[in-house]
Amino acid sequence: MTVERNGADAPVVIIGAGPVGVTAALLLARRKVRTLVLERHRDVYPLPRAVATDDEVRRILQAAGLGEEFAAIARPAGGLRLLDARHRVMAEFRRSGHGHHGYPQTSMFDQPELERLLRDALARHPECELRGGVKVTAVEQHADGPVHVTYRDDEGEHLLRADAVLGCDGANSLTRDAIGAVWEDLRFEECWTVVDVRTKAHVRCWEGVDQVCDPHRPATFMRVGEDRYRWEFRLGDAGEPVRRLIAPWLPPSYDGDFEIVREAQYTFRARVADRWRSGRVFLLGDAAHLTPPFIGQGLCAGLRDAYNLTWKLARVLQQGGDERLLDTYESERKPHARHVIKLAVATGWAMTGGQDSAAALRRRLLAAACRVPGLTAAAGRGLSPPLAPGPLVRRGRRRGLVGTHCPQPWITADGRRSRLDELLGDGFTILTATEPAPSLNALAHALGAPAIPVAGVGDDGTLAAWLRAGRAHAVLLRPDRVVMDVVPAGGADFTDTAAWAALLHTTTRSPHPPRRTVKSSLPRSATR
Repeated sequence: MTVERNGADAPVVIIGAGPVGVTAALLLARRKVRTLVLERHRDVYPLPRAVATDDEVRRILQAAGLGEEFAAIARPAGGLRLLDARHRVMAEFRRSGHGHHGYPQTSMFDQPELERLLRDALARHPECELRGGVKVTAVEQHADGPVHVTYRDDEGEHLLRADAVLGCDGANSLTRDAIGAVWEDLRFEECWTVVDVRTKAHVRCWEGVDQVCDPHRPATFMRVGEDRYRWEFRLGDAGEPVRRLIAPWLPPSYDGDFEIVREAQYTFRARVADRWRSGRVFLLGDAAHLTPPFIGQGLCAGLRDAYNLTWKLARVLQQGGDERLLDTYESERKPHARHVIKLAVATGWAMTGGQDSAAALRRRLLAAACRVPGLTAAAGRGLSPPLAPGPLVRRGRRRGLVGTHCPQPWITADGRRSRLDELLGDGFTILTATEPAPSLNALAHALGAPAIPVAGVGDDGTLAAWLRAGRAHAVLLRPDRVVMDVVPAGGADFTDTAAWAALLHTTTRSPHPPRRTVKSSLPRSATR
């Protein structure tokens, strides 16, 4: 066996080079953390799988350095329609072309294209190394020591010693088994067939997703690209030819071009691993949770995992952050993922109807609910709930903005039009409604963060309006743009900063606080 000491070369080993694993590597590279990514395939898996993402995840891809490149391959989607068995519209849930995070609320894409973008970006970072064609055979956490990763390739067996391991190795995760985690079943399991088609036919569609609420043959349909379409059908007792299944969407007697890119059968499940961490070994993506696809959040959840964990891990590895900081990964992400999965399960049961005695009643109640004024508009908003209270989510009796994300407007600085995050950088930020008090300047100095008065900044005052709506004088933003703490309107300072400062290894009382506001490149006024 070849033994490699990788402490200086790759303190983090990532198992799995899918979108979650590679995004995690890119986010760590932004913080100068070296990674080694191990992948069993030598190239990108060529067939489509995930096809939808939301504006929050597009913001994560922006943070990974792929904002504009992904925009070139993405197609905004109009939302979701519920159809009855005769394809008549029961309800329509519109999604905005400009969401809270600065991107369309829903975007369609081809996963192999995304993975190629990610791999290309990985190759541009000297902090990242990808080894394909390898099989990881063991992951062992040693007490108060490095994590041992054993893998096999054409040259034999190798042993790596890593400071941390991220298991992004999918539903059949070896990493999950290695830490002794087991699935918690959230009680949803159905067999569906997924069909991806390329055709120039005039397919009956709109720029969104259709869900056919037919108890005998529930189905999902969406346009993915210019000539790319996806159908999903719940399997019955007997299989049917693909052309017969999708005939209602095609012109009568159509016999033109029709390429089946992929036809596969899947069992949709709802599961959450009972533990996501053991020491310095972590589970991300499908290794940690599985969701039915009804609200398009499978890949989104995995990229949220990567964004939540990577800045914390970098803080511990490079800036002396307390090991307890890593505990907040599971305590924040697990309840969030569970909420989204349960929403997907509820949506699936409402849409497909189920086969029990209450199915007909559920469908009637759904149809009635869709007629309630304002309900469909509310349902079309973001699907991501606030993070649960914890050491890095300082939520008191009033929720307000804490645990939610800061909006991302377009702003203009130094004659250049940019998205907010591009100017804030990768660290903490304090946003204030007015000029920050000396105490806030001191806190910003200790965090190495800018303290920015937002009056007049943003897209027609977006940030100022957001603070007013949240009744906040100031907010402390984490590197992942989650609001960590709030100074309420009429207040002057954050309270109880010592608790989280210890986790971050930050001294909140600077011996030499700055005498004036930390300067920012943000202008006082901006136009879109």
